[in-house]
Amino acid sequence: MSLKGKKILVVEDDMILQKTYKEWFTEEGADVISAENGKEGLEKLAGANDIDLIILDIMMHEMTGTEMLEVLNKDDRWKSIPVIVLTNLSEDQDEIHRTLKLGAKDYLIKSNTSLKDLTVKIVNILK
Repeated sequence: MSLKGKKILVVEDDMILQKTYKEWFTEEGADVISAENGKEGLEKLAGANDIDLIILDIMMHEMTGTEMLEVLNKDDRWKSIPVIVLTNLSEDQDEIHRTLKLGAKDYLIKSNTSLKDLTVKIVNILK
């Protein structure tokens, strides 16, 4: 199980989690780019080449993860990039349905998902 050579964009406003994800995925061999909100995520995406996967929080300032998904879904450059939503919004069935309808590959709850489990999901999606 390796992420060697993969580029991952982590869009997360919690700086401790952002740092944790970056360190973990870097140790797993990935090149990690971080952003604090959807707007910055789109800016980083526009300036990066060949992003393989996006990990996306939902509740963020300036531009939410759902708003970012809407933009990704409408842009031919980005709509094929797999997105994993990783959030604390566990009971919001409308939000889960909406993000999956917008093309997210999975909707995971932060508190229920270990870094190892997340890595397995990423590897399986990128096969």
